[in-house]
Amino acid sequence: MSHDHGHDHTHGANKKALMIAFIITTVYMIVEAIGGIITNSLALLSDAGHMLSDSISLGVGLAAFIVGEKAVSRSKTFGYKRFEILAALFNGATLIAIALYIMYEAYQRFIDPPDVASVGMLFIGFLGLLVNILVAWMLMSKGDTEDNLNLRAAFLHVIGDLLGSVGAIAAGLLIFFFNWGWADPFASVIVAILITISGIRVVRESIHVLMEGSPKNIDIHQVQQTIETQPEIQSIHDLHVWNITSEQIILSCHAVVSGDYSLREGQQVLGNLEKKLKDVGIQHATIQLETSDHPHDEQLLCSIEIEEEDHGHRGHAH
Repeated sequence: MSHDHGHDHTHGANKKALMIAFIITTVYMIVEAIGGIITNSLALLSDAGHMLSDSISLGVGLAAFIVGEKAVSRSKTFGYKRFEILAALFNGATLIAIALYIMYEAYQRFIDPPDVASVGMLFIGFLGLLVNILVAWMLMSKGDTEDNLNLRAAFLHVIGDLLGSVGAIAAGLLIFFFNWGWADPFASVIVAILITISGIRVVRESIHVLMEGSPKNIDIHQVQQTIETQPEIQSIHDLHVWNITSEQIILSCHAVVSGDYSLREGQQVLGNLEKKLKDVGIQHATIQLETSDHPHDEQLLCSIEIEEEDHGHRGHAH
């Protein structure tokens, strides 16, 4: 019960944070784009372009939260919550695409550096920095940027923008004091590299969830031990742990108990296991209890070996 209320509260906070961030970012993106055209600054234009992607990504992320609220149906038994992961994948891919475009434009400007109005560039870059700090603070303080992949992807867009504003300010200062025209495209390249790294990380994590990979914050070996240390459990097999969304973790397995357990005792075993699994981060567990002489297809329910790369150890479910 407390988990469901906590999840609903977090979901609502994430949605509200995204909505406010979307409005602020969209308004300032228009201002920065106009300023970039007037000052002829690639650093400002690239930052405005990235803010456009931010506006889109925040909008997509917001739409994902709204769509995810749709009720489950016969055809969508988990509902539409995984739309959040699709939104995160889209945003991660967008980060990479924009970074590559910025690098291309920077290359053109290294070859033929144009004149840049450094004072206007500094003014608009500073305003952009303030806006991005405000939006980033809102997403961090009011939303869950650590565990929610969808919100984190949108947050990384904003951080990329913040870095872009810092780059534009640095380039404007170098052009104003030293007339170093190359500083404008150079700042853009640095920001583009940082954006690419963030984009690749988000894409990789999104694909991991869509491929039903084990959650990064769950120790599979610990989960196995939690189940097998229950006195009534002899062994487990066919253990699977995966994400529906970055916050909703599902477990299923078969647990072998001794043959003289009654239905009431079996229900007590399941209740104890579900409580213990919640302590290690599993919110929803489906455990089939069976006796050691229960017939099953060896190929379908064979013993599995689990290699947990993130934790650098191995565990076995029998």
